[in-house]
Amino acid sequence: MKHHPLPARLLLTALLLACALPAIAAQNGSKLEKPMAGPRATVLRITPLYVEPDSSAQRVDRVQIGREMVVAEKSGPWMRVYANTDIEEEHGPDQPEMQTEETTPPVSGWIEAKGVVEETTPSGDQILMGAAANEESLASDPRGPANAAQSARLLYRRLYEMFPNSSLAPEAAWRAADIKWQLEKNDAASLPSAKEKDPYMREQMEEDDLKKVVKQYPRTRWAALAAFDLIDNKLCGDWQGSESCPEKEAGYYEKYADDYPDGPRTAQALYQAVYRMAVLTDMFQSNGDDKKAGEARDHARALADRLKQHFADSDYTLRAQALVFKLDQNVPVFGADME
Repeated sequence: MKHHPLPARLLLTALLLACALPAIAAQNGSKLEKPMAGPRATVLRITPLYVEPDSSAQRVDRVQIGREMVVAEKSGPWMRVYANTDIEEEHGPDQPEMQTEETTPPVSGWIEAKGVVEETTPSGDQILMGAAANEESLASDPRGPANAAQSARLLYRRLYEMFPNSSLAPEAAWRAADIKWQLEKNDAASLPSAKEKDPYMREQMEEDDLKKVVKQYPRTRWAALAAFDLIDNKLCGDWQGSESCPEKEAGYYEKYADDYPDGPRTAQALYQAVYRMAVLTDMFQSNGDDKKAGEARDHARALADRLKQHFADSDYTLRAQALVFKLDQNVPVFGADME
């Protein structure tokens, strides 16, 4: 994942539009001022943005947790910043990037310096990782803030952008990409198209961030985690009784296990493959195809043996053995309620 001193979108917009924000100045034809160079920064709390370094001054906006800022100047306990304050920092896959820039340009103003982490802050990477982890924990709490997951994602993203050489950067890059993926996955699951059999008929999650993790950190645990997520876009929404769905999906998971034999999700992938082979056994048997049913059963046993050999202490190994036991006892694992 290449490090850019400042995302081109934000830099270009800041250079062209930042000082045009005060409407009066723009209307009066005042000369546009080029924003001053400065360190990147972000905030750990929702922070008011003022037109002057005074809390009684007019409020311009609020800078959300994890939003990217450029520090232009400092004055005592205050700093003037160019901040991205829109709710969704990234444009969607079908949304023109220029539209996002024109609609929600960065804004300029003064904020209190407390709760601000700059790229020059000592141990800033550790501070951002801790703050992001706290927000991620809050996201799983029903009483937590509604935007906690989004705040966590942005804080993780700021970490690997502001501190690319940190030992925490790969983990932060993966976590930011995964949170975005899971949020999109939940949204896609709520749509009627989620039940479509063919993957291309369903809402697809945007893959760029995960693919960057795979490319930037090849043959690492972070690449393995990202690659496992990416399988989601290949899965059928609903099998609808089609043998092709579990058969293809078992192949995806088995190939993943071949590509990442010692990865943190490999045992899970092998179990998913065992389960789909067990399902295929039931499907073929119900269709009277004993030959294919036997082949699927043998494949499930082989995968379960592979799990036992390489991941003996994993729950997924025990779960796979339970599936094989059911197959050996002719107990259905798919559509069991119809037995």
